[in-house]
Order: sequence, then structure tokens, then C-alpha cells
Amino acid sequence: MRFRTEQHLRRQRDFLAVREQGRRINCGAFTLWCLKRESASELGLIIDKHLLSTAAKRVGVVASNASVGHAVLRNRAKRRLRELFRRHQDLVPAGCDLLMTARNAATTWPDAQLEQKFAEACRQLSSSRPS
Repeated sequence: MRFRTEQHLRRQRDFLAVREQGRRINCGAFTLWCLKRESASELGLIIDKHLLSTAAKRVGVVASNASVGHAVLRNRAKRRLRELFRRHQDLVPAGCDLLMTARNAATTWPDAQLEQKFAEACRQLSSSRPS
């Protein structure tokens, strides 16, 4: 599947909402934060109304200099995590905003290991019920 423009987290308030109100899952090479948009609207967070009605899955990828390294490594980590989401977006529950924070291992782990960790995290998200 294609990674469309409407699947990107773009606004800082969306990144902050996912980080502050979302569920955190440690995946080793990256940290995955998830916030279901239905629960975000219940909390009174401001999210565009047209996004609430869709089942689109959105993702934002972050790689810091402190956790990953210089620009080449940060860009490599972000590329790999975006591609991971693109290939396996069907595993993500509908209406979720994801934030993937890269660590140094995101540049060195084999693709199969990254895919396994992402799939495990998505299974945890699918099995959990919103509180």
C-alpha cells in the first residue's frame, strides 16, 4: 500500500496529543505511541473534524540526535520506520494516530526483526480496549 499525505502527522499539537495522552509500547529499536482518535475527542483534544470521521491511520516519525546520531543515521532510521508502517499499516487498528520514536538500533536491526516488533505492538493495540 501507498503511504499517502493524509497518513502523516503534521501538526505539533497532534504529536503532543499522541505523546501525552497515548499508550506507550517499547519495541526495542523504537518506541511506539498510539492514540485512538475517538478517545482523543472524548478528552477534549482539538483534532480536525474531517479526520475524526475517517478510519485513516496516521503516523509521525521522530529521530533525535541524542538517541540515533548524526543526520545520515537519523534519516536512515526515519526512512526505515516509515517503510515499516507503509508495509504493515493493515495491522494498525483503524482511527489510530501513531508516533514512532527511533533509537540507535533502528538503523542496525534487520528488517525482519523490526517487522516482528511492530507486529507484536500492533497486536497489543488491537487486543486492548479503550478505557
